[in-house]
Amino acid sequence: MIQPTMPSPFFILTGNEPLPLSLHGAVVAIGNFDGVHRGHRAVIGTALDEAHASGRPALALTFEPHPRAFFRPGETMFRLTPVDEKLARLAETGLDGAVVLAFDAALAALDAETFVREVLVERLHAGAVVAGFDFHFGKGRGGSPAFLREAGQLYGFDVAIVPPLLDDGAQISSSAIRAALAQGRVEQAADMLGRPFSIEAEVIHGDKRGRDLGYPTANMRLDPAIALAHGIYAVTADVDGVRHPGVASFGRRPTFDDGAPRLETFIFDFSGDLYGKTVRIAFHAHLRPELKFDSIEALVEQMDLDSAAARSALAGVRMGPIGGA
Repeated sequence: MIQPTMPSPFFILTGNEPLPLSLHGAVVAIGNFDGVHRGHRAVIGTALDEAHASGRPALALTFEPHPRAFFRPGETMFRLTPVDEKLARLAETGLDGAVVLAFDAALAALDAETFVREVLVERLHAGAVVAGFDFHFGKGRGGSPAFLREAGQLYGFDVAIVPPLLDDGAQISSSAIRAALAQGRVEQAADMLGRPFSIEAEVIHGDKRGRDLGYPTANMRLDPAIALAHGIYAVTADVDGVRHPGVASFGRRPTFDDGAPRLETFIFDFSGDLYGKTVRIAFHAHLRPELKFDSIEALVEQMDLDSAAARSALAGVRMGPIGGA
């Protein structure tokens, strides 16, 4: 059992520990929940409504690693929310806790009926289960929403299936968000997520080139699986509990070395040593694609324009201490 550093009370169950008696009979929202986006929050909101109406607790049931990573181990997977962030986002919703099942060969081998009996009934003692319209589970994805309804009648728990949440006629999904980010459409991704897409990483030493150009940057090496479009972005940087505006370049720096992708962020009106600190960068607007410049002078001139454009794009974003109203 893990007690995370996040809003409390929020219970997290991993491994084979038993569920506390106080959480028996809970309304269980089930899904992978990568991104904890607006579609996921519709499922969670339905679970919370049912829990409040019936006086029961509400839990999320999720899986790690993501099933796709288990079934396709040779492929990289762009995770919108690594596990720690996913749990923190789930905690923000008002749920009482989360159960994280290890998605391994044993779990993958369970047929749908066994999954219901052993996981939902015998381990979680679910009083109700809420899932999205496209959620499938069990060996060979044999468990459908219709199967879940039938199982609920058999084992005595209520079932609610939540229809798709649409945005301009298109379904909100983790896949749609990944596709938007891969094309640099961070504003559309933010609309589907319900917040700007963000990453958290440690600031590392770079080549100090930005300092020589008058643009000292915080450099981060990101997970290679992050498939964000290369380019220049208006961003915010959360540093030591304070949000700052900035402009960031994500890419290979074609003017200089065309090296491995790296995130370089110039934080406006900021002074201080960031090396070794963990900083969260949120992407608010895509300003332009990554370009190769013929001269340092041309690059600096464009950086001046990028900074002005980023300040304009961030004009309505609240800065300063994080938290509160």
